[in-house]
Amino acid sequence: MAPDALAVLVFAPLVAALAVIVAPPRATTALALAGIALTAPALWVVTAAVLGGEVVEVALAGAAPPLGIAWRADGFSLTMAWLTFVVVAFVSLHALASFPSTSDAGRRFWPMWLILVASVYALFLSADLFNLYVTLELVTLTAVAMIAIGGAPAAMRAAMRYLLLGLMASLFYLLATALLYGQTGTLDLYQVGERLGEGALATTALALMITGLLVKSAIVPLHVWLPAAHGKAPGPVSAVLSALVVKVTLYILIRLWFWAGGALDDGLAAFVLGLLGAVAIVYGSIAAIVQTRLKMLVAYSTVAQLGYVMLLFPLASTAAFRAVTFHVLAHGVAKAAMFLAAANLLAALGSDRLQRLVGADQRYPVNVLAFALAGVSIMGLPPSGGFVAKWMLLEAAWQSQGWGWVAVISAGSLLAAVYVFRVVALAYAQPRPASSVRRPGTTPRGRFGATSVAALALAVLAIVLGIASAPVLSLIDLGLPPGMAP
Repeated sequence: MAPDALAVLVFAPLVAALAVIVAPPRATTALALAGIALTAPALWVVTAAVLGGEVVEVALAGAAPPLGIAWRADGFSLTMAWLTFVVVAFVSLHALASFPSTSDAGRRFWPMWLILVASVYALFLSADLFNLYVTLELVTLTAVAMIAIGGAPAAMRAAMRYLLLGLMASLFYLLATALLYGQTGTLDLYQVGERLGEGALATTALALMITGLLVKSAIVPLHVWLPAAHGKAPGPVSAVLSALVVKVTLYILIRLWFWAGGALDDGLAAFVLGLLGAVAIVYGSIAAIVQTRLKMLVAYSTVAQLGYVMLLFPLASTAAFRAVTFHVLAHGVAKAAMFLAAANLLAALGSDRLQRLVGADQRYPVNVLAFALAGVSIMGLPPSGGFVAKWMLLEAAWQSQGWGWVAVISAGSLLAAVYVFRVVALAYAQPRPASSVRRPGTTPRGRFGATSVAALALAVLAIVLGIASAPVLSLIDLGLPPGMAP
């Protein structure tokens, strides 16, 4: 039954996307929500099987690797799949108001949204290098289309930059896949790890693949597409870009590094990746501090937070893997909450300039509270999920005597506090009498409407992750890389 559930994860939203295209607009909402909701029981079935010690895998069309394509689910991929479901569920709630099914934008948005969801699930289940390429391209192309969905010139420019850099990165990845296939005679990720030997060809292929993945992950200095794409996209799109889209390439990179074998066992390369992460933490945080617009501040915060994931490569321990995977979860829900809250405030105030936030807590308390709670996790304060992740990462760095990494992690949290408190201080500041009057033409986004509920629910979940971390860590332990013991 569990292998069949893997197919439901991918095909439920995909079939819903096809149905939305041909169905009348009034049926769009029901079809879209059904396609997303059906993935929940499938996830429960697969999770129960994995917790029971079962290896859940299915060979598509009955052809096993290396001739066929296999889907596999372990604790790592399931953790990412659960993040996908949670983020997609609440962002979809927000999108129901942002993209009504009867509007022109809604008719364009919902098919692409469901295709994106299906592609993300398929990517997390894939164990084949070429299938990973196909699903990654589907994620990229749908994300590009949704960034530009509003048609604004700034959004179109951001989408085009993302598209061009994404295509370049895809060419790197595809060329590397061809080289690895020529070297090993297989595209199955696990078989590549068993067969790939050392040498110039293997090193070149892996360097190309890693470079392409770093571009799509927006790791400094290859991040130039991310701030504009996240800052100019509609609120639900910004949320899913930060929470999921940039994470899928980091997921592939981690799979490639730790599951592909000894050809990647390079201390210097691992140190360079960690150094890129450290630079991203510092640079992204400082860039966030100096922003004058809320969505751009949150976008540069994503640049910084992605840097913590890169510290896994030089640390390369069980503790670091658990910490980084938990960080991906905590950051995903917190940053989605931040972007949704920022989108609500932008819609209500008519601008996301920080100075317009003065006194926002009096008129839009739910959205300000959602941003503040999400900020608690981003800063790494207890009892949030961000605190658990960063505490475990500090422990991993301390155990390996990586004092430089300890300093960077600590500095990153302090810098995050600066830009989060900057926003919160403005929102809770006492406004002048003239500024307390809403300008004509702006529309308040309800004090407790569906869009506010979505943002607040994700922010609360970022806190709950820290309180109830044990079950999540148990699932992560079932997906540790080879050679790492719980």
